[in-house]
Amino acid sequence: MYKKYLLAILTALAIFQVHAAPFHSQQTAANENPLFMESTLPLHYPRFDLIKNSDFAPAFAKGMAEELQEVEIIANNPEKATFENTIVALEKSGALLTHVSAIFFNLNSANTNPQIQKLMRELAPKIAAHKDTIFFNSKLFARIETLYNARNTLGIDAQAKRVLWRYYQDFVRAGARLSIADKAKLKALNEEIVSLQTDFVQKNLNEVTASSVYVDRREDLAGLSDAEIDAAAMQAKADGHPDKWVIHLQNTTNQAVLAKLIHHSIRQKIMDASLRRSSHGGDNDTRINVITLAKKRAEYAKLLGYPSFAAYSLADQTAGSVDVVNKMLGQLAPLAIAKARSEAAEMQAIIDEEKGGFQLSAADWAFYAEKVRKKRYDFDESQLKPYFELNHVLLDGVFFAAHKLYGITLQERHDLPVYEPTVRVFDVFDKDGSRLAILIIDMYARSNKKGGAWEAEYNAQNGLRGTQPVIAIHLNIPKVAPGQPTLLTHDEVRTAFHEFGHALHSMFSHIKYPRIASTNVPRDFVEYPSQINEMWASWPEVLQNYAHHYQTNAPIPKDLLEKIEAANKFNQGYATTESIGANVIDQAWHQITATEISAVDDVLTFEAAALQKAGVDFAPVPPRYRSTYFSHIFGGDLYNYAAGYYSYFWSEVLDADSVKWFKAHGGLKRENGDYFRAQVLSRGDSADPLLLFRNFTGSYPDIGPLLQRRGL
Repeated sequence: MYKKYLLAILTALAIFQVHAAPFHSQQTAANENPLFMESTLPLHYPRFDLIKNSDFAPAFAKGMAEELQEVEIIANNPEKATFENTIVALEKSGALLTHVSAIFFNLNSANTNPQIQKLMRELAPKIAAHKDTIFFNSKLFARIETLYNARNTLGIDAQAKRVLWRYYQDFVRAGARLSIADKAKLKALNEEIVSLQTDFVQKNLNEVTASSVYVDRREDLAGLSDAEIDAAAMQAKADGHPDKWVIHLQNTTNQAVLAKLIHHSIRQKIMDASLRRSSHGGDNDTRINVITLAKKRAEYAKLLGYPSFAAYSLADQTAGSVDVVNKMLGQLAPLAIAKARSEAAEMQAIIDEEKGGFQLSAADWAFYAEKVRKKRYDFDESQLKPYFELNHVLLDGVFFAAHKLYGITLQERHDLPVYEPTVRVFDVFDKDGSRLAILIIDMYARSNKKGGAWEAEYNAQNGLRGTQPVIAIHLNIPKVAPGQPTLLTHDEVRTAFHEFGHALHSMFSHIKYPRIASTNVPRDFVEYPSQINEMWASWPEVLQNYAHHYQTNAPIPKDLLEKIEAANKFNQGYATTESIGANVIDQAWHQITATEISAVDDVLTFEAAALQKAGVDFAPVPPRYRSTYFSHIFGGDLYNYAAGYYSYFWSEVLDADSVKWFKAHGGLKRENGDYFRAQVLSRGDSADPLLLFRNFTGSYPDIGPLLQRRGL
């Protein structure tokens, strides 16, 4: 998941995020900027129908000016600092900037255009400088520090103490204690970092189109269905190549089509294009961005007194330290690579039996994994897709499970504006029938949309204002030809449940102070609720409700369900190894010191050495992301996982433990959902996340269930 707008653009710099009081709720003149007023649509749903590209720059300028004015009033208040006149006042400041930031950064990820990208490049350093102005306000920090030092005598409740602690940590980690000279250095670093990140993201987006693989003959796509081949032709025509077929690359190294394509040469061409993204010269090459970002982040951490950026970043996460993360990866790596090598040997045996005459490569893995799956379990992915029609998955799967667990219902509406015609909008009603949230669902891939999947908030739950969430979930499912059904892979089904898990975290937030509400939790805890929600995708009662054949409506056969269950641990050596590879790359770039980074002059050489040192340099299983297209850690317009990609494993440890709890307590039951909602989903960051986890499960995390789940 990718997180919130201001935290996103400013990445792992412990950025102060504002959720504020109403700005202008009155009607404005017809020619006035629509961003200057709060939307009068339900739950202040964005006016996508009125907002123009040209509205953003003046709205940002006005929003930043208003916030600075509000902060100056708080900092220079002649009255003694109190929780209300300092912390609560800060929580209520910056309303316009929060409003415009949410819309702009979310659209930049979901539906960008050249004007938005240009403004993004211009805004990134300005917003970094704006936030530094707040963090470096010595009078403001003095008030916060005074309150923090007296926190046990203020007579405030636990939630207020938590938000006070968060503000104090935010300011200290952003450099509030530094000398004037070091603050100037940090400010310059911040502006450089966000500019480099923004540039990285835009190069990656452009490279998706530039690296597309065009095919001259229909027969070269043998293995794909007629509908998939027709969709490839339709896309090529839209790209200006009416006599060709095109495969657009997904953001990960592995590409879904590789599991189906029969011709080795075409598979190899696609994998080569994927692996060389943004590393072969030209305007979209990101290698300089990578090295420079690693250097600047190391310098940033050193200024704040940390040996590396990873040490700085992890100090604010539930993992707590580099040693803890390294230990977890060290436990997983040898088990995963051994499993992957045994899987590879089984596939090579099939290649040899078929007299293929080549050694298994990364391009071949998915194709031959399907052959092994079919041989061992007598089924392959192609048997599943007819039962995973998109609308059934959403309405009868994702929404059905949520209703059973939490009592919520969702009702589609068609009267609210959307930014793209395929986007859908749903009202979400709580178990008592009251409106809980509005959910935007954006499922299809587009050339102007970020790769991957994520959740975003246009309006967050805010107890001070009494506002309710307007949230969005995004996937990147290839668009099919007109008249054809959208049939999902098993992985896409899980992803839909995953992102809805993030949405539940946002929807169920019930916190007074927005700084600690919703998904404003440590990065290595934010994936926990979403990964738990994945369990319901394969829960028998849920699966039987949504997995119906798109043509006959026949339920998925029982024997196929049994085969799915038996195959759950299949190919986990590959899946775990590719993820560990990405984690190793992330930690290598961010555990390096400011001195050590000066000796690095080649990105791919550094990456290869890191993988070899960790023992996961196995060519048939490349890392899930290579450095040059690893937007999680080097991007800037999505919540940044620099030194934090381990969060997915970390959260899966929590998830696997929690699945045990659900199973032990009867599974898909309202009382279980209500308990999870009360103990975790509604709590935001109002208490230590591991304490929330322990309160829910009754114990601290154990890696054992994860190893069992993955067959390791």
